[in-house]
Amino acid sequence: MADLLALHAASHPGKAAVIDDRPGRPVVNWSFTELDRRANQLGNHLLDLGVGPKTKVVWCGQNSAALLAAVHAIRKVGAVGVPLSYRLSPAEAAYIIDNCDAQVVYVDAEYAGLIDQVRDQLPKVTDVLVFDGDGDLERQVEKCSPDAPAVDPEVAQRATTMIYTSGTTGKPKGAVRSRGSDPSAAAGLVALIGYIPDDVYVTTGPLYHSGPGGFALVAHALGNTIVVQHRFDPEDWLRLVETYGVTTTFTAPTPIRMVCSLPAPVKKRYDRSSMRRLIANAAPWTLALKKMYLADFPPDSLWEVYGSTELGVDTVLRPEDHLRKPGSCGLPAPGVEIRLIDAEGRDVTEPGRTGELYVRSAGMFDAYYKAADKFRESGLNGFHTVGDIAYRDEEGYYYIADRKNDMIISGGMNVYPAEIEAALDASPDIYEVAVFGIPNEEWGESVHAVVVPARDTLTTEEVMAFARRHLAGYKVPRSVTFEDELPKTGSGKVLKRELRARLLAAGATSVGVSAPSP
Repeated sequence: MADLLALHAASHPGKAAVIDDRPGRPVVNWSFTELDRRANQLGNHLLDLGVGPKTKVVWCGQNSAALLAAVHAIRKVGAVGVPLSYRLSPAEAAYIIDNCDAQVVYVDAEYAGLIDQVRDQLPKVTDVLVFDGDGDLERQVEKCSPDAPAVDPEVAQRATTMIYTSGTTGKPKGAVRSRGSDPSAAAGLVALIGYIPDDVYVTTGPLYHSGPGGFALVAHALGNTIVVQHRFDPEDWLRLVETYGVTTTFTAPTPIRMVCSLPAPVKKRYDRSSMRRLIANAAPWTLALKKMYLADFPPDSLWEVYGSTELGVDTVLRPEDHLRKPGSCGLPAPGVEIRLIDAEGRDVTEPGRTGELYVRSAGMFDAYYKAADKFRESGLNGFHTVGDIAYRDEEGYYYIADRKNDMIISGGMNVYPAEIEAALDASPDIYEVAVFGIPNEEWGESVHAVVVPARDTLTTEEVMAFARRHLAGYKVPRSVTFEDELPKTGSGKVLKRELRARLLAAGATSVGVSAPSP
């Protein structure tokens, strides 16, 4: 298998491979030749440190050109790159670094302190490489050979990847892919969405997450220029889109909600017409948010995919289907088989009936690191699940009802928070909302909503009144609290577990105003 980065460096050496444009700092613009050279030198430095095929290398930092070079360098030596969120607490970071058996940690100087705090808890780590700091690492790397690392090319190109799950329902697990990607499925997805070599990709979200990072690597495989935004800012994101003629990105709902919520005069200052393929993912996009996006960007630019760290991209919703199929996440992606399984283990075939969604594809994960039991629990005859409940309609389009673990059972009725969140999100008075169940002696669980208001005077009664107009009585929240913002993982998923724990610690039974009983 060919090293695509090296091929692009040879075929169009002067083309921009990565642009790191941060306010107040000189713009970094590396050609494919420059990026390939830097990746080779860092790869050879890693070899000098004893890194080789299957060695675990943790990398951590805000989006940057240096981070992208490291991702390529780790791949070139056949090592296992393990992304680490810089948002983690020291204890959480130590758990992942130790659990994955990392030998080397490559960390941005801005977050070197995070590693320093837990260094004595990492006996398997031999080297901590600090980049974008005092320049010492860069000087060492510059002395290394710019030639491709002396590693079997097939081993390097089929390097194992390991990405830890976001840990929204428990301890993070390392999702391992040791087979390499499925070229036919990847080619099918590229053809379906219509990516071209001249696309310009902007990072809308942290590269350590499987979505933004994975689609960035697809962009480089196609020879695209990647514009890295170091730290997300909605207006600066618009500046980058206009300045570099950005045509594509992958994003969670929160960044786009922030962009579309900017004042109209601010948005009018920036040309957004270049955007051609925006991939919506990471968490459900409500119809209200999609309409906000379509009012500000080309109407044929919005695509949505459903997937996960473990299972990859599983369904695709085309631009023409967003308003025609509200709530749908689309049809199966190329090379993906989907089954819906009920609680008795039987296939669900009737339209509209829910079941747990199971996937089989050549591109999905093949293990949880050091958690073989969890991997077995997620599988059924070669199909695997991450616990999402879904249904399909008469045309075969899939709809995610909610996470199995998030489902609320109130008075014997199954209540799906995602449905309630989508209904409440349509209120112009609500900026963002999270819904989950809390203990209730009479009904088992009751529905609770945490609301980020769009106006300061919003009341509990107004939220409930809006819900009653759009939802069945048993789905209406029985209590409401207000927050300035919702805690999220780096991938954009709301940490409902944290909200629920905070609420219960404060005494959930005294929160909000009761709505009518189910």
